Amino acid sequence: MARISSADLFNLATRTMLAAGATEWSATATARALVYADERGLSSHGVARLPMYVAQLRNGRVDPKASPAIVASRNAAVLVDAADGMAFPACELAIETLINRARENGSAVVSVKRSHHLGAGAWHLEAIGAARMVGVAFSNTPAAMPAWGGRHAVFGTNPVAAVFPRRDGKPLMIDLSLSNVARGKIMVAAREGKPIPEGWATSRDGKPTTDAKVALEGMMLPVGGAKGAMLALVVELLAAALAGANFGYEAGSFLTEDGEKSRVGHLFWAIDPGALTGSEAYLSRVEALIEAMLEDPDVRLPGERRQALADAAMRDGIEIPDALLTQLQALAA
Repeated sequence: MARISSADLFNLATRTMLAAGATEWSATATARALVYADERGLSSHGVARLPMYVAQLRNGRVDPKASPAIVASRNAAVLVDAADGMAFPACELAIETLINRARENGSAVVSVKRSHHLGAGAWHLEAIGAARMVGVAFSNTPAAMPAWGGRHAVFGTNPVAAVFPRRDGKPLMIDLSLSNVARGKIMVAAREGKPIPEGWATSRDGKPTTDAKVALEGMMLPVGGAKGAMLALVVELLAAALAGANFGYEAGSFLTEDGEKSRVGHLFWAIDPGALTGSEAYLSRVEALIEAMLEDPDVRLPGERRQALADAAMRDGIEIPDALLTQLQALAA
């Protein structure tokens, strides 16, 4: 394993995107999001994604010169068009707009259409937490899970993330997908030739598998059985239907070089606690709940482990496989 500083990894990721024809905005926005994920141990959403991003930029599945823009706006509701580009610049525009509209109106919602891989959902909510607001993010993804009782993939793994600011210390950050495991973890296992645990996925014909490559061609299993499948349906409707984006079964895969454009959707929602019970009352309620949770010594607050990893990465650097580092250096050149 190689070890590289966050700053050097950001520069390498930026150069890799620029070499593939991406705009400066797209390159830097993407690099920031990927390094954030790697710092927190989320390698499935980190720079390991770059080789596929580059391939899709070069073959036109993602527009390297796309410029996201606001295409509909009514007070506290806004629609951003990612224009078939990378998700990250469109999401930066969405989050900046969202915070401003929520300050004006007490709450706001921004949808994004014609987008691509969201990355780590928590990354997009960091700015909302820093603005002392509650934030929620939803995204649909290319089909990977069946409707409950079904035999073919309809829904994506459909991540959900939320941030809740605290009076002191880091906000509570919750980030999860609605499959038993993020599909990116299976992608990493397939690349490294490692098996996956039972219960993560099935083959294309619905049979359980521990072969990561077979799983990538098959289907993911929802967390919590039928309840997870219903939540995936909720996210599909919130993220795609409201934005006019592709549903999971219509979206081109994030994991193949060739095919249709993805054109998935995202939805971001921000709430200013001061517009409801008041900021001080909200913060007191949050701390009361945390205090009750921490009465049990083994309880770990959401986001705590990832923040500890990020602190260590900033101090000691980020570990990435030697082969991946060599591949990125070649792509950047």
